[in-house]
Amino acid sequence: MITLRDAHQQFIGHLKGKSRASATILAYGKDIDQLVSYLQDLGKTDPKSVTTEDLVAFMQKLSKEDYTPKSISRKTNSTKTFFKYLKTSNIIDADPATNLEHPKFENKPPRILTKLEYRSLRDAARADTRMIAVIELLLQTGIRIGELAKLRVEDIDLENLTLHVPLFEDTRERTIPLNKSAAEAIKNYLPKRAKTPNHALFVTKTGRPLLIRNIRTAIDRYFRVAGIKGAKVNDLRHTWVAFQLQAGVPMTMVSKLAGHKRLSTTEKYLQFIQGQTVEGKVKLEEL
Repeated sequence: MITLRDAHQQFIGHLKGKSRASATILAYGKDIDQLVSYLQDLGKTDPKSVTTEDLVAFMQKLSKEDYTPKSISRKTNSTKTFFKYLKTSNIIDADPATNLEHPKFENKPPRILTKLEYRSLRDAARADTRMIAVIELLLQTGIRIGELAKLRVEDIDLENLTLHVPLFEDTRERTIPLNKSAAEAIKNYLPKRAKTPNHALFVTKTGRPLLIRNIRTAIDRYFRVAGIKGAKVNDLRHTWVAFQLQAGVPMTMVSKLAGHKRLSTTEKYLQFIQGQTVEGKVKLEEL
């Protein structure tokens, strides 16, 4: 019999085999470790013995321990993914997490930076050639921080002014136009990039790939230097989507370039932008 603890380790190996982001693997690992410990305290070590009621009780316990609905929703997602893997791998016969419901919580509206704010962010990072290139790519293309961390030097085509976004986790592979600001920032960065056989576009001074947490920490620091409160790295992506829609770029085009799985995800931004949008503009807005 394979135990829950063994199944947990197999699941982590499965995620690594799919080249999931290290932060994602770490989050799943912690969530499932917490769940397995809870189930073991109930005397359950066999994955087949776990019931839907056990999982509901675990989520209720988290709620009583003052976990936020958003945190519980994430753990619910981790639990569903874990048991789906067990079912697919024939470790269990029936999936007890199929009918496990996410807690209801109110999604905060996306934080859309003003022109003054993102220009202040630029000014704060102006002397940091590498981070200016990072900020410009995030702000001018709307790519995710995880996608940016996976970029290779060969993904940048400065001759044709395009950016190839490789497949990342379950996001879509796509090609995005590079505008003048982004292209110039990359041109300024490349000669100063550490000489290394590593193909990663953004590397440390020693030539190692720049990790997501390094990128996030650096940008958070420049947000503070610029005096921008309550902003996160992903807000650069929100800002790109909102400004393109407000400028009249067709929603289908914005959705495709942003890598949204559903058009409805893009559509939600309409309620957060100011002014009337008139679709028809083909060229992307430069921020």
